[in-house]
Amino acid sequence: MGRAPRYKLADTAQQVVGGFLLAGPFVVTEEVWVLATNMSWWHAAVTVAVVFAIGYGALYEADDDRDPDREAEVAGVPLRFVSLMLVSYGSVAVLALTLTAPSTFLENVTTIERAQITARAVSVGAIFSVVGAATADSVF
Repeated sequence: MGRAPRYKLADTAQQVVGGFLLAGPFVVTEEVWVLATNMSWWHAAVTVAVVFAIGYGALYEADDDRDPDREAEVAGVPLRFVSLMLVSYGSVAVLALTLTAPSTFLENVTTIERAQITARAVSVGAIFSVVGAATADSVF
């Protein structure tokens, strides 16, 4: 078995392209904001677990060329995986705030409620963003 491909900044750039590409449609969809409004924190926690599982599976279970034990690490976690999670959540958050989605879909809530609902909406969008980011990292 050959050496696993080394993580490079270009890998994160590819993740960003894929993450933003799939995050966009979900950030501006009213249904995502309605779902987030009705989600409890328990639902949000499960959503985060789903994002982590999809990300890890896409990077290391679906790609035989990668071995998480051979990659550079941050606090014992593969750097590529850390990058994937930052891109997955970050792309959704940046788009949501840039496109003013919270103020568009959450007009009649307090600032604290808006922040809480936005965090839950970001967790929903990250489900799709992680797929795009991991796919772009694996394909290109």
